[in-house]
Amino acid sequence: MPLPPARPPELSQALQLKVAPPSPPDLPTCAPSVAEPPLPPGRPAELSPNSAPGKASPPPDLAPPSGLPEEAPLPPARPAELSGDEAAKLAPAVPEDTECLRRLDGLGVTYAKLAPTVNGQCSLPHPLSVSALGGGISIGAPALMTCRLAEGLMRWTAEVQQIADREFGEPLKGFTLGGTYVCRGQNHGVEAQLSEHSFANAVDVMGFTFAKRTPILVGTTPEGSKEAAFVADVRKKACEAFSTVLGPGSDEHHANHLHLDQRERKAGYRLCQ
Repeated sequence: MPLPPARPPELSQALQLKVAPPSPPDLPTCAPSVAEPPLPPGRPAELSPNSAPGKASPPPDLAPPSGLPEEAPLPPARPAELSGDEAAKLAPAVPEDTECLRRLDGLGVTYAKLAPTVNGQCSLPHPLSVSALGGGISIGAPALMTCRLAEGLMRWTAEVQQIADREFGEPLKGFTLGGTYVCRGQNHGVEAQLSEHSFANAVDVMGFTFAKRTPILVGTTPEGSKEAAFVADVRKKACEAFSTVLGPGSDEHHANHLHLDQRERKAGYRLCQ
């Protein structure tokens, strides 16, 4: 029997190609995904050691975490023109009120002129140490005052003398003072406007003394009594001698004394409460 014809070589290769198992497709090589921890927020530029001045503040997400202690803010600097050598130059620049001093001499006030006091905004260009008022009226220890304050106190004293004679039949012996010069804000407020006490231009009268009768203390007199009428009358007269008069009923800070000062206001406005 004859042999079958030989298979063409190209068919044999083709069959081999068809029979050969297909190669798997190439897959991309992937490394296992591992999440990296986030970086900590950067230090704000203005706090960095090498940061230059004038850089912008960091955005909110770069601010330091809450809960850390914050540095206390520095107190505001005292104005240079009102402190140190500058204040010393300003203090003597205010002229001395020679006419007022002449009037004090005529009213019999006992005083001594002191050198200018340099104390920042509370400097006194021409302070007086007043030791007694005219007529031998006592004020206790010598007190720092401006000339205008001492003059107003002496003129008011003459009115107080007349009221004491009318109400009690005896003259006034003296005043009990709570203070004149102290560098502070109004009503002792830290951020308040400076009080006239800061310029020795105010006096706090705590009470009145007499030769024979018991002293009268402001804020303690029974309503309807002669003592209460006396304090009310002298307080009213004080509004003619001073630009500011405050006392019991004005506010809680003046419940036990009469505050009298010579603060200058526009158009000569007076505050009498």
